Amino acid sequence: MKLGRVIGTLVASVKPEAMRGLKFLIVRPLTAELADDGEPFVATDASAQATSGDLVTYEASREAALCHDPWFVPVDHAVVGIVDQHAYSDEGGPSKAADQGSAS
Repeated sequence: MKLGRVIGTLVASVKPEAMRGLKFLIVRPLTAELADDGEPFVATDASAQATSGDLVTYEASREAALCHDPWFVPVDHAVVGIVDQHAYSDEGGPSKAADQGSAS
């Protein structure tokens, strides 16, 4: 799993039958320190609860496609969880903590 922050939503009027009813989110990938780590991408919301501003975990590639019902939906990224609390320690240094509501 990887970390990201939901920065928006996307509405698609045409999509495959297996994707009907799925919510699309725009996610910015983050490092363990919550710094930006690449270009934003569109992900489906397998958690069915994420919204703009949430710190989330996501899966990519085949793992993302396996996160939905029906099984193996044609997606590249899927949000699989919402992070309530985040703490990171770089090799024994002091822990850096952030809660879900922190802006990066």
